[in-house]
Amino acid sequence: MPDTAAPRAPADSAADRFGRPEGGWRLALYTVIFEADTRAGRTFDVVLIWLILASVAVVMLDSVGAIGSRLGGVFGVLEWSFTVLFTLEYVARLACVRRPRRYATSAFGIIDLLAVLPTWLALLAPGLHALIDVRILRLLRIFRVLKMGAYVAEYRALGAALAASRRKIAVFLSFVLMVVLVMGTLMYVVEGADNGFTSIPLGIYWAITTMTTVGFGDVTPKTDLGRAIASVMMLLGWGILAVPTGIVSAEFTAQRVRREPTTRTCHECLSEGHEAHARFCRDCGAALPPYRRD
Repeated sequence: MPDTAAPRAPADSAADRFGRPEGGWRLALYTVIFEADTRAGRTFDVVLIWLILASVAVVMLDSVGAIGSRLGGVFGVLEWSFTVLFTLEYVARLACVRRPRRYATSAFGIIDLLAVLPTWLALLAPGLHALIDVRILRLLRIFRVLKMGAYVAEYRALGAALAASRRKIAVFLSFVLMVVLVMGTLMYVVEGADNGFTSIPLGIYWAITTMTTVGFGDVTPKTDLGRAIASVMMLLGWGILAVPTGIVSAEFTAQRVRREPTTRTCHECLSEGHEAHARFCRDCGAALPPYRRD
């Protein structure tokens, strides 16, 4: 019977946001780049992950003086190779979607651009070196590691869990801010400038470092009442640190219970996200081809 009860594909799927092409080479390229249920799509994702890791490793090793001085030429060739490959990937993504501007302004589109922009800027604008240290541009290449989030399902699950928990986390953070504001002000009144608490912002700084159990020790209470307040802050910090972990963990558990749709697509109306067991399209009712995961 038709799969009318199946849940709709996520509203933020690539097909909904960027537009799935209807056919031709653009559809073939889109299937490889944005859909991972085929062997070609999975191979593309795995190769890209290794390229990202290798490029980040090159940037990190190049920052080590002893290694960079000996292998600077090799690192330069590798860096340009990675830049060209990531540039081609970025252009291919823009070329195979119907709404390239929407992809370019999305989070992953901006990350893809940041992954290649510093190297091209250093080449196209030599005068830029007089305005900004080139090391800052090289540092921006670390943004490539963020590209992994687009190809690893666990990263996407983490992002979805954080997005679903954002209101709870916002309420929790507002509570923490109120606590450190009150306790920092209280310590400023109790200890005073003579004991190092010269301002309310400094008291808030102490409250944050104490609540997070960092405790740098650069500002410490000297009075008995101040130490009692510090003890309460330390004990309070243990409980507060566990709250966001519980919020995100609960959302992870809820996501595992849900049935995640695939990138399976109807050949008639091109809607995607049908479950693996579905026999008919939930939108137009057309028969779906057999689902194959190679």
